[in-house]
Amino acid sequence: MIALQGICKSFAGHQVLRSVGVDIAQGQVTALIGPSGSGKSTLLRCVNLLEMPDAGSLTIGSETVRFSPGVRLGRAAVQGIRQQTGMVFQNFQLFAHQTAVQNVMEGLLTVKRWDKARAHDRALQLLDKVGLRAKADAWPASLSGGQQQRVAIARALAPEPAVLLCDEPTSALDPGLAAEVVAVLSELAREGMTMLMATHDLRLAAQVASHTVFLLDGAVVEAGASKAVFEQAQDPRTRDFVKTLTNA
Repeated sequence: MIALQGICKSFAGHQVLRSVGVDIAQGQVTALIGPSGSGKSTLLRCVNLLEMPDAGSLTIGSETVRFSPGVRLGRAAVQGIRQQTGMVFQNFQLFAHQTAVQNVMEGLLTVKRWDKARAHDRALQLLDKVGLRAKADAWPASLSGGQQQRVAIARALAPEPAVLLCDEPTSALDPGLAAEVVAVLSELAREGMTMLMATHDLRLAAQVASHTVFLLDGAVVEAGASKAVFEQAQDPRTRDFVKTLTNA
């Protein structure tokens, strides 16, 4: 479903990702964990090409792109990847001048070119899915952080992406509001949604993700089933890091 091979990325001469390889099967939920600066958010953003890798290759479904220093991908190749991904950001990034339902409709209207009635029906279905149909006409400023993030999830799901990318989806929320978002992501996981999430929240990773990848200094230290990574890690660096779950 998704294959990243030999992904390298540098910023101003500082290498952030060092030949990273990750495979994600269809229907699999994978968490990227690691300390700040480990490269997990950068790797996530490489999947939808918000960050362009310097080297390596990326495959999503039948689309494969290869990266080389100084070589720009064509627009068609970039769009072929992005149209298969939905992105949920840490700070929601809802349009403040649009209601909840309008936020969910926006991509369907401007990118998919759906008619307004069809887009509105789809948006209401998704708001119902995340438990916010009653807030369809609410402005983002009137919603709690957890509600805003659930609207953002509905918006990301609107075009029926092959994979949902979540960049620290709960880190801007207090524990009570984070639980709302975790419940939605857990339900999507049960339904077989393919997801890749970068998170500092080890409880989120342990609860929702079937697989976990531990990154340190831009490289994969350990990867496997979440239960094995959290309870039977092979690398001492992984064991030291996941202690923060049991000690918190």
